[in-house]
Amino acid sequence: MIAVITLIVDINMMWMPSTIWSDEKIMNMYLSSVPKQYGYDVKLTAVPGTKRKQIIIYKPKGRDALNYTDLHTDPLIRLRDMEKAGVDKALLRHPCWEEWFNLDACRKVNTLMARYIDKHPDKLMGLAIAPPWGDDESLDELDRAVKDLHLSGVECAAHYGELYLDAPELRAYFKKLNQLNVPVVVHHTPEPVGLHSLDDFTNPRRFYGRIIDQMVSVSRILYSGMLDDCPNLKLILTHMGGGLFAFTNFVKVPPLPTKEDVGRFDSQSEKIERYLSKNIYYDVTQPTQWTNAQLECAVKEVGADHMLYGASYPIRLDWFFNGVQRIRSLGISEREKNLILGENAVKLFKIRT
Repeated sequence: MIAVITLIVDINMMWMPSTIWSDEKIMNMYLSSVPKQYGYDVKLTAVPGTKRKQIIIYKPKGRDALNYTDLHTDPLIRLRDMEKAGVDKALLRHPCWEEWFNLDACRKVNTLMARYIDKHPDKLMGLAIAPPWGDDESLDELDRAVKDLHLSGVECAAHYGELYLDAPELRAYFKKLNQLNVPVVVHHTPEPVGLHSLDDFTNPRRFYGRIIDQMVSVSRILYSGMLDDCPNLKLILTHMGGGLFAFTNFVKVPPLPTKEDVGRFDSQSEKIERYLSKNIYYDVTQPTQWTNAQLECAVKEVGADHMLYGASYPIRLDWFFNGVQRIRSLGISEREKNLILGENAVKLFKIRT
C-alpha cells in the first residue's frame, strides 16, 4: 500500500498585498485598473454587518461578479487556515487583475508578492503577472519575476478583452513563457466574450460563465497551432478546464471508421491528444463543488497525473476546509490521490521536499 504523502499543495490561493486596505495609493491602483470603459464597475464598500471592507467588481454594471476582502491579505489568518485544512504549501495567485494591470502595476505587485512569500518561504509560493503584449519591457518583467524574484510560475487570464490566448497579438508573450519553461496558470475571467445571455442570473453568471470561458480558451489553444510554436508550455486550467474531461472526444473528434460523403468535422485527434497529454493540466478548483462521481470520471478521462489540487481560498471556506478530505474520499487509488494532492505540483513547480 502506498503511504500517504506528507506534502499537500494547494495551487489556487488568492492573494492581494497586505497593505491594500491601509495604503491609499495601492488601493487606488487596484480600483483604477478596473476597465469601466468596457462595461465593468467597481466599488469599495463595507462587508454587510461588519466593519470590514470589500472590493466588489461588477460586470456588467450592476451585476456583481467578484468580491475581495481582507481574508485575501492577512498572512496570519492564511497560515492558521492552512494548518486547519491540512495544507502544507500554497501557491498564491492574483484574483483577476492580471487581465487589467499595466506594467507598472505588475512590477509593483510582483515585488510585493515576493516579499510576502519571503516571510514564509516554507509555506508559500507565488505566480508572476505581466502585460501580455510582447513588448520588451513586459518580457523583461517576466524574466525579473521568475529569475530574480523567484516566483514559481506565471498567471494569465483566459482572455484579454476580446482576445483569447491564441491571438497573434499575444504570441510573443507565450513564446517568452515557453522559453522560461515555467508553469502557466490560466485563470478564469468574470465572464466569457460575447455571452450576454447569462447577465440576468447570478449563479449562471458567476459559475457557468467561467466554465464556458475556460472551454472556449482551451479549445482555441488546442486548434490554433499555438502549442506548435510553444511546445514547452505547461498550462494549468482552472475549473478543470471548464469540465473539459467530459468533452475530450468532442474536442478531439476521432477519425471516422468508414468513409462518408460529407466531411463535417476537422479531425486532428492525434495532434490534439498529444497536446492534451504534454501541455494541458487541470486545477481541481473548488473541490467540494464537484461530486465524487465527477472527479472520479475526470481521473479516468484525463488521468490523475494531469490534475492538481486547489480550493480557491478564501472565496468559500467550506471548499478550503473540506477540500483535502473530498479528494481523500474518492474511489481512486492512493497513488492517484497523492498525485492530485501534491505530487504533480511538486514536479511541475519544482518544489523542494
